[in-house]
Amino acid sequence: MLNMIKEKVSLFQTELNYRAKLWQHQRNLPVINSGDRLIVDTLKKEGVYITSLEELGLSSTPKMLATANNYADSMVNPRDIHGEYKLPQIYTVTDLPEFFNWGIETRLQNIIEHYIGLPIAFHGVHLRKDFPNEQQLETLLWHKDSEDRRMIKVIMYLDDVTEEHGPFEYIPLPANLLERVKNYRVDYELWRSNFLGINDEKIMKIIPQSAWKSCPGKAGTVIFADVRNIFHHGTVRNQERSTVFFTYTANPPKRPELCTQYHDDTFPKIKPQLGLKV
Repeated sequence: MLNMIKEKVSLFQTELNYRAKLWQHQRNLPVINSGDRLIVDTLKKEGVYITSLEELGLSSTPKMLATANNYADSMVNPRDIHGEYKLPQIYTVTDLPEFFNWGIETRLQNIIEHYIGLPIAFHGVHLRKDFPNEQQLETLLWHKDSEDRRMIKVIMYLDDVTEEHGPFEYIPLPANLLERVKNYRVDYELWRSNFLGINDEKIMKIIPQSAWKSCPGKAGTVIFADVRNIFHHGTVRNQERSTVFFTYTANPPKRPELCTQYHDDTFPKIKPQLGLKV
């Protein structure tokens, strides 16, 4: 009992320190324009903001996009099949300058820092190809990421994504007490699944499908998503989908041990001279 009380007190103190740091850092947040303020405000209200590479207009985009498309074209249907589920091909490309330089663009980082509210850490980049799957398993299940209290994944479509390609889908942040209660109920179901994810049938009993938001889009679509605080997933697909994921948290994040996958050897890396390393 005493250890439990100490643990609760420690957690409470940690959260108080976090809130104090948010307040202290407000005066140090970088200046952003009204357009970027709209991105931040929408993220705070909705949990997601959708734009495009063209609208962002970052100078490093052409090189990054050309490199991403070049490597994505080399990614093939996987050998790894888990229970008839085709695992995605994921490559860590953080070390390639075309991706790293895009991820540290000042404007991009300023937007994300305003949303997270603290100095940020850019953890890395995954180039990913998802394959047709009729079963709702793995990341096709509804889930939340857990690296930090707030985190941003910038998701980029390399192909046109229709419903057949399995677009990113999410449930917006709750706007009232009733929606908060429903979210807590889904959190409980997620806990019961040991945080492995919830299928459509279960979540539909709590939050109707009419409240879900699907994100189809043209190649070059960019999705800012707080994947810690929104329920989200990729949908069942019968067409391939290629994407790039850039990941950001506060510096340091709440759970740094979960962030190493974006730059370590959890997934194979791409060698610039050799191409894909399988």
